[in-house]
Amino acid sequence: MRADGRNWDKERKIEYITGYLKYADGSCLVKLGNSQVLCSATVEKRVPPFLVGSGQGWVTAEYGMLPCSTKERQVRESRLGRPDSRSQEISRFLGRSLRAIVDLVALREYQIIIDCDCLQADGGTRTAAFNGGLIALYQATRALLEKKIIDRDPIIELAGAISVGIVNSRILLDLTYEEDSQAEVDMNLVLTESERIIEIQATAEKIPFRYETFQRMFELAKSGIKRIIEETRNTIKSLP
Repeated sequence: MRADGRNWDKERKIEYITGYLKYADGSCLVKLGNSQVLCSATVEKRVPPFLVGSGQGWVTAEYGMLPCSTKERQVRESRLGRPDSRSQEISRFLGRSLRAIVDLVALREYQIIIDCDCLQADGGTRTAAFNGGLIALYQATRALLEKKIIDRDPIIELAGAISVGIVNSRILLDLTYEEDSQAEVDMNLVLTESERIIEIQATAEKIPFRYETFQRMFELAKSGIKRIIEETRNTIKSLP
């Protein structure tokens, strides 16, 4: 039994609170255990310069942490005078993972920016940001469809993300911060509903691990992602 009462093969409860922001084209507060990320979508009638005239849209993402989202205060990036490297890395992870399930041609020359602000961090914030970001993205694309700005749904299929790791020689699903800080192996996985791989981030923090171990971790993460996608689907169906 883990510190929060879960079995080794169980993820934390995920909760989506949609329509959280008044002015966003889509918004969702996602809660994953004690981790909380506020995700919002903004639609812009423009695309990056390399796509101008292509008839193709774009999806990008930005990730950041509030100063008191962790035990030690995070210095605001505006005070640092440069983007935080971890925030940049997660922003890229989110952008490319979301683009993988979007038909960019169907977006026409519109750009959707997904902003993910971590309110409280207790592990798994990048995976929570992906799952919440997808909800916000769905709301934004649905609004474009309803306004007849686009004529077909650009979201190809649903997807989900989760973490898995090895702590004290045991494979655990959906690591908390405490577990992640002790992990011998840490992996983040993003899969589509049809079980196609979007992203695998797997790192041996202490010692190398065998392919057979990777397979076991992958299968465990896949089972958790299936449940997350089902929760995502239920949330989308319940949207007003």
